[in-house]
Amino acid sequence: MKKNEGKLKIIPLGGLEQIGMNITAFEFEDSIIVVDCGLSFPEDEMYGIDLVIPDVTYLKNHIDKVKGFFITHGHEDHIGALPYVLKEVNAPVYATKLTMGLINHKLEEHGLDKKVKRKVVKYGQSINLGNFRVEFIRTNHSIQDAAALAIYSPAGIVVHTGDFKVDYTPVFGDAIDLQRFGELGKKGVLALMCDSTNAERAGFTQSEKTVGRTFDTIFSDNMDKRIIVATFASNVDRVQQIINAAHRYGRKVVVEGRSMVNIIHTASELGYLDIPENTLIEIEMLKNYPDEKTVIITTGSQGESMAALPRMAANLHRKVTIKPGDLVIFSSNPIPGNEKAVSRVINELYSQGADVIFQDTHVSGHACQEEIKLIYSLVRPQYAIPVHGEYRHLVAQAKLAEELGTPKENIFILSSGDVLALDGKSAEVVDQVPCGDILVDGLGVGDVGNIVLRDRQKLAEDGIIIVVLSMEAGSGRIVAGPDIISRGFVYIRGAESLLDEAQSVLNETVLGLEDRGVTDWNRIKTEIKDSLGDFVWKKTKRKPMIMPIIMEVD
Repeated sequence: MKKNEGKLKIIPLGGLEQIGMNITAFEFEDSIIVVDCGLSFPEDEMYGIDLVIPDVTYLKNHIDKVKGFFITHGHEDHIGALPYVLKEVNAPVYATKLTMGLINHKLEEHGLDKKVKRKVVKYGQSINLGNFRVEFIRTNHSIQDAAALAIYSPAGIVVHTGDFKVDYTPVFGDAIDLQRFGELGKKGVLALMCDSTNAERAGFTQSEKTVGRTFDTIFSDNMDKRIIVATFASNVDRVQQIINAAHRYGRKVVVEGRSMVNIIHTASELGYLDIPENTLIEIEMLKNYPDEKTVIITTGSQGESMAALPRMAANLHRKVTIKPGDLVIFSSNPIPGNEKAVSRVINELYSQGADVIFQDTHVSGHACQEEIKLIYSLVRPQYAIPVHGEYRHLVAQAKLAEELGTPKENIFILSSGDVLALDGKSAEVVDQVPCGDILVDGLGVGDVGNIVLRDRQKLAEDGIIIVVLSMEAGSGRIVAGPDIISRGFVYIRGAESLLDEAQSVLNETVLGLEDRGVTDWNRIKTEIKDSLGDFVWKKTKRKPMIMPIIMEVD
């Protein structure tokens, strides 16, 4: 018998060490199922990159084993990479109703709606695939229809919470099914993979309904102002509460921002949003109503430059201009790393004369410490595997698991690509599989790598100098140039003397090469780069990219 036969392998291919790009493979002998398939957004130094998706080489190499994708909820960091991954690993997709509605929209955009098999799953329902049975369990999150998964394998049951919080008074639907977690705990759970995003925060996460009460107060205190609310497009419950408050105070609602329009359309079509008749109006109709009778719900709460609110703040939006006296509400907290962008938008809004509220109008969709403890106490897992979060969040949850009695040696803080093999007797990391970031730039997937990014960084930091010269085909004699063109290095008008000196250095180098009878293009390019690079560094302490171009003439 092979060493890891009869063991369950858990292989996170993303979603650890970071917030976003969640995707985990579960493998038992000849069956693989995948939980979630998310993207993450580019970091500041990823110039020109639109999205980052996980490297699924492991799934491609074992495509005959892949039975299906199980999706916990409809956020981009859990569904965003599906259209890209399904093009290479086409397997059935299983999700709850609203989640599937959002996935369908994505697959249509990518022309995959006819090619991918999909099944809507209800809470309490189980799907049998290969060596696995997967049960969907009701949870609460900042988007409706979120689910935890109980994954039954011959090695034991793994409970994957997905992103969750415990909300006893949700805006839509029922509270989390704590009873089911308790029943699974009584059966015996091999491992718990629990959301760690808020594992550093003490106490409980407040109910989404508390935000509705805050909106009510704000609306009643600002009857004479136009109100603009920025929030996450996917937070359908939040949008519902804003619409409720607007309707209560006799205001018309405009929805702005492509992702917001798409999600609201899908959610209301499927019955997850209740919009009173004649409340929604098109943005073109705004001018027909007094400002104090309108509300604009918009994207851009994270300061993303192309989203609607930042364009309004910078006076670049075609249809909405911020006016003195407008009230702008940020109904979200900045995601780590976005603080500067959000702060810039707030400052721009103030400078346009708007009032801004950015506190007390948001509650998290993730469990704080007491809720995490509650799940651990109900499930009582043999092994703890914290997921979804940066390393510090995973460590914070590991400490909670230990406090609750999980032995230290049974707690695994994994890295993306680790292969954890486990059964009822033992668990250990036995291998490492390829994983990492695939960069999406426009229509190009994976054609921009580290070298291209490094070039873009260099161009952004130090600019480029292009040296152009023409050589005679037969003799190798230089007949024109060398000429210097620079971009992003120095402003030509203020730096004539520097460029004249650079020209002299170039002329000397080229003449020296001619005298020595050098005609090899690579050698000429290298010498031009070296001599010009040394000169520029001495004079400016900068290292622009130097690109010699040689043209051959007859």
